[in-house]
Amino acid sequence: MQQILAEDLFLGILCLERKRAERSGNKFLLLLLDAEAAAKTDSKAEVLRGMAKAAEATRRETDPAGWYKEESILGIIFTELGAVDGAATINRLLRKIHEALAAQLSAKDLQKVHVSMHIFSDGSSDQGPSIPADPILYPDLFHPHDSKKVTLLLKRVMDIVGSAAALILFSPAFILIAVLIKLSSKGPIFFKQQRLGEFGKQFEFFKFRSMHASNDPKIHQEFMKRVIRGSHGRESKDESKTVYKMTDDPRVTRIGQFLRRTSLDEVPQFINVLKGDMSLVGPRPPIPYEYEEYDVWHRRRVLEVRPGITGLWQVRGRSHVSFDDMVRLDLQYARGWSLWLDIQILMQTPRAVVLGDGAY
Repeated sequence: MQQILAEDLFLGILCLERKRAERSGNKFLLLLLDAEAAAKTDSKAEVLRGMAKAAEATRRETDPAGWYKEESILGIIFTELGAVDGAATINRLLRKIHEALAAQLSAKDLQKVHVSMHIFSDGSSDQGPSIPADPILYPDLFHPHDSKKVTLLLKRVMDIVGSAAALILFSPAFILIAVLIKLSSKGPIFFKQQRLGEFGKQFEFFKFRSMHASNDPKIHQEFMKRVIRGSHGRESKDESKTVYKMTDDPRVTRIGQFLRRTSLDEVPQFINVLKGDMSLVGPRPPIPYEYEEYDVWHRRRVLEVRPGITGLWQVRGRSHVSFDDMVRLDLQYARGWSLWLDIQILMQTPRAVVLGDGAY
């Protein structure tokens, strides 16, 4: 019998297989045998042994099996599913695992085992990619280690203190900008939009309105499709840098151009930070229709960390950075995140705002 892997090792393999699948586009399936109902019964040991034997009878040599939750939930990763129909694969494996469990356990003990399937794929469907992601396939993100929880708490404290201080500091500018917006064009002061936050959770995103109230969002939607697919890039005015943002958007008002150039339109996002939808530092939150155009590896920028007002992208080129390179910066931030990195980015942000390079 092949070895049943310990929890830490199995979860590590699961995360590695997920990241490999994000790049390759291949599917894999995680099968879980949940025996938590037998945890406090005399038959626990027998149920666990039966599950292990059933797993051995069901999996191939290349399919790792181990504890998703030690001595409680047993997992099997079925790799390299290729183009096999998802429903047919699930039905076949479910039938096979139920037959194997029935051969190893009594009818009474069999009722204590819950079987579930979780498929990782490119998420393509008529409704677009799934939002949010299945948390079972992201144990490293949805269930962080205890040591990381402390630093995440400190990050949240920094967000609350920083956003509250910024709102107080910018309160005179708030009033002036609000007056200028109302005098220059008809419509509300604030622009509100649904964006995707951490783990794909939608939230209401705030900015000062920089566009005319009545406009066609399809202009931006079609533009972003080209940017994400890598088919858009135009020279900036100095003809030395490529720009990956709309520089001549007809929807933007005259005062809106100034607000965007100075990044003052972003100030209301400190409200999002105070509410907990965003952080001071992190990837920019995408619009749902942008997410639908993402490759599977792009989605990690939404899943891995809470979105922010500023980040590596803002201090390393902004609109002069291609979409794929922006995602790589976001993933680099997620992998190397620390409070000190956040402080460094926050210290570099004022210079990036004052220079205005890449701001449109």
